[in-house]
Amino acid sequence: MTSYRKYKNIPTEVDGIIFHSKLEARRYGELKLLQKEGEIKDLECQPIIPLMVNGKNIGKYIGDFMYYDNKFKKVILEDCKSKITKTTLYGLKKKILMTYDPPLEIQEIF
Repeated sequence: MTSYRKYKNIPTEVDGIIFHSKLEARRYGELKLLQKEGEIKDLECQPIIPLMVNGKNIGKYIGDFMYYDNKFKKVILEDCKSKITKTTLYGLKKKILMTYDPPLEIQEIF
């Protein structure tokens, strides 16, 4: 029996971590190099961020990567996306994160 993948992604393992797609695995390799060179720090895979509206937790957003960018002096939240994975639900979660103080902007990697 062949397994069906909704978004036709191919899970890929790097450093013992299973990523949802080849794109995500490749980006992890790039970020590891940036961290080694000192351009970023505190690299985190699959960060979980609570979605809060009017002080109530309404769910969670799971990003692909989060890290601190030493050049821009801010936390960066990244999500590896393709056209098919930019769903309505993703768009809603992205808008909720932009209402935070400070706003959590998602950088999309294609």
